Amino acid sequence: MKKSKSEELEEVILESGIKVKPVYGPEDTKNLKHEKEIGQPGEYPFTRGIHPLMYRKRPWTMRQYSGFGTAKETNERFKWLLEQGQTALNVAFDLPTQLGLDSDDHFAEEEVGRVGMAIDTLKDLEEAFAGIPIDKISTSLTINPVASVMLAMYLVVAEEQGIPWDQVRGTTQNDILKEYIGRGTWIFPVQPSIRLIGDMVEFCSKNVPKFNPFSVCGYHIRESGATPIQEMAYAFEIAITYIQEVLKRGINIDDFAGRIAFNFDIHGNLWEQVAKFRAGRRLWAKTIKERFGAKNPRSMTLRMIAGGGGGGLTIQQPENNIVRGAYYALISALSGTQTMALCSYDEAYTIPSKKAALISLRTMQILADEMGLRDTVDPLGGSYYIEWLTNEIEKKIAECMGKVEEQGGMVKTIESGYIQGEVSRQAYIHEKKIQSGEITKIGVNKYVMEEDKAEVEFHPFNPRVAEEQKRKLKEIKTLRKKNEVEEALLRLKKAAQTKENVMPHILKAVKEYATLGEITRVFKEVFGEFKEPIGL
Repeated sequence: MKKSKSEELEEVILESGIKVKPVYGPEDTKNLKHEKEIGQPGEYPFTRGIHPLMYRKRPWTMRQYSGFGTAKETNERFKWLLEQGQTALNVAFDLPTQLGLDSDDHFAEEEVGRVGMAIDTLKDLEEAFAGIPIDKISTSLTINPVASVMLAMYLVVAEEQGIPWDQVRGTTQNDILKEYIGRGTWIFPVQPSIRLIGDMVEFCSKNVPKFNPFSVCGYHIRESGATPIQEMAYAFEIAITYIQEVLKRGINIDDFAGRIAFNFDIHGNLWEQVAKFRAGRRLWAKTIKERFGAKNPRSMTLRMIAGGGGGGLTIQQPENNIVRGAYYALISALSGTQTMALCSYDEAYTIPSKKAALISLRTMQILADEMGLRDTVDPLGGSYYIEWLTNEIEKKIAECMGKVEEQGGMVKTIESGYIQGEVSRQAYIHEKKIQSGEITKIGVNKYVMEEDKAEVEFHPFNPRVAEEQKRKLKEIKTLRKKNEVEEALLRLKKAAQTKENVMPHILKAVKEYATLGEITRVFKEVFGEFKEPIGL
């Protein structure tokens, strides 16, 4: 029997494991309850976006990841980006800072200022934001195990600028569970790390109501090799864990859920990525309403930053990454993101150069101002394929979440190494498929060319930066009041040993110019340090 043309076509299976037909029509969405499952933008279940007019009223926030060397150098880059039309800041910290190490710590050797800004004391953050009106912009602090310390420093800087805390807007990444899964900058064990997040949420809900105390990062899980389904499912399970910690403190879900933020990744199939976010918005809204009993619609909204992942970029033919980045930005806009932080074309090599960061910023501006992405809300809504795919992805995300909960939840599966193992296995499978050509990567396994050495600007380690940072730290230690520092650290230690909220004590220590490393050592003495499960 002769095969039909459709049977002769090459099979298409998305990374999510979903098989795609050549054509979709009304029969594929006939069981879809439009009012209940799609609805209107700005209304439950928020499938079409969390605001009624979305970008027609206001474009997405443009926030490029930036920070390197000293606070002074970073301050200059911040001001330059704002002058170019960037509308918010996304701060990169160097590795020692992320791990709670002072710049003069021997473990920080040759890493000071290498992949971000070095922060040792309040003095550094004061310099980083000198002349930058904190009340006029939103700042994302990309920091995790010591996010509480960085938030305290930022709030003190706001005070010094005469800005009330209730006017401070921004986000600390502060997602420690994803660090155990996909990035590795953990310090403390799981339970006390979650306790610190709870302290920050509690403190912000009472004192800094416009600030997002944590941003759950499916992004890094995806970058570590997870499928789009795992990215969303694991991120939601992490968020649920944090919610449960806060609810234990007697705080109502509607008093903090509206400040939960998410950071998601974009690379891969365009349609799969768009449907992933539409499905995620709907499932998250249902979870917050049905599982946690939220009454305020704002609590049910999935507020996200999404703008492309470096994991989709290639070292080979790096200029192709400019094109990839443009499509990632398109996906982000079609997906209804609130903030776009577009990866730069050189991120397969190094932290973004000035030139690459500007190209990414201009890419977002072109989409917003030239290409019509602000003309109408959710232009893909109603597409037979997109709506069908949204349904299929939602089912798979829910199934994946169910598997985690069957095994005791996110904390238990991280402590056992189950989640890390699943992500590592998927990363291996994905890489094998690229090597075999089953997954096409232009310039890597298709249309490969003999290339000259790539002309990419690297960001080398600068010994001068490290020496300057150490000199400044030594000077601050000499000038500060030693007795007040010791007293503040002692009070912090006592609070950490009880269930008392540590944020007021961190603020006091920061104001006395206690160092990041000194505060971290207090927590290490009380909490201990995380040990990765054997076999990973």
